[in-house]
Amino acid sequence: MKERYPKLEINLSALRHNVEEVVGACGEQGVSVTGVIKGVTGLPEVSKVFAEGGVKIIASSRLEQLRDAKEHGIEKPLMMLRVPMMSEIEEVVSLCDYSLNSEIAVLEALNEEAAKQSKKHSVVLMVDLGDLREGFWNKNEFVETALRVENEMDSLYLAGIGTNVGCYGSILPTVEKLEELVELAKIIETKIGRKLDIVSGGATSSFMRIIDKNIPKDINSLRMGEVILLARDLWLFYGYNVDNLRKDVFTLKAEVIEVKSKPSHPQGEIGVDAFGKKPLYVDRGLRNRALIAIGKVDYGDPSELFPKDAGIEIMGASSDHTILDVEDYQGSLKPGDILEFDINYASLVYLTNCKNVRIAFCED
Repeated sequence: MKERYPKLEINLSALRHNVEEVVGACGEQGVSVTGVIKGVTGLPEVSKVFAEGGVKIIASSRLEQLRDAKEHGIEKPLMMLRVPMMSEIEEVVSLCDYSLNSEIAVLEALNEEAAKQSKKHSVVLMVDLGDLREGFWNKNEFVETALRVENEMDSLYLAGIGTNVGCYGSILPTVEKLEELVELAKIIETKIGRKLDIVSGGATSSFMRIIDKNIPKDINSLRMGEVILLARDLWLFYGYNVDNLRKDVFTLKAEVIEVKSKPSHPQGEIGVDAFGKKPLYVDRGLRNRALIAIGKVDYGDPSELFPKDAGIEIMGASSDHTILDVEDYQGSLKPGDILEFDINYASLVYLTNCKNVRIAFCED
């Protein structure tokens, strides 16, 4: 049987290397890793490598992904990474060991449901330190809610506190910003008379503090996916050296279906494209072009694919075609040839969600 394309190839050896490197670097500074699997749509094969590589908790914002992990024998504790919807409280309690929370009504519902299931559900209370996504904004309310969970909600366990930075508001996880979280943890610990199990200082962006070896000592947990899966954002956007991490975990392979010389500017009166947009086109004369059989419905934005071969430029895409300029490509292309692309986090999420894209696994 012939290979079927498009195909996303996942190198499990490279992934295993990255998990162990990140877990080891964090462990040297007293920080455990919560492995976030939502970037790969919770593929159980990836979750297994995360678990074997030493992450302490497996986390996702999608319950079906956590269910897949459990059904495939992953024995690590599971964390619901998003504030639970009221409509999924029962399943959160039955499936997850931990959940992130920022609403008293949700906490009350979790407590009631945990009592019904005769379980003790662990919660991490989120505080908003400026990124303006989830979390208590009023710090007094935050501390008071922690005390309510500790003293009044018998079926909940106050496992810890956390914050999110760098996802919506682009706020950097500076030492000063993370020290704000530490100070809140100390206030709560003083009032409840015990140490919190988890003080979670953010996601991949907070790995900068691990690299710089200046993460506040009371931060003991990070929730990370991208730096393990792709190791791209920290060097691309912030110039961090992550050469110890492999960048070849994922390779997108797509098949050429047409190669022709065509004008570089559309001919005729221009309206809008299939997505209601009116792109700008540069007239470069006649150019050799190739079409590959993959499009926006498969990966999202064509600017987030990166050809591995020199001389190939992505010009744009429709729903199921991607248009390449191959004028400067050193070699010949014909229908049936396979081209390879690197990807980023956004395109990874799309590709692993798409039924049209075949997922294949390999080892070095």
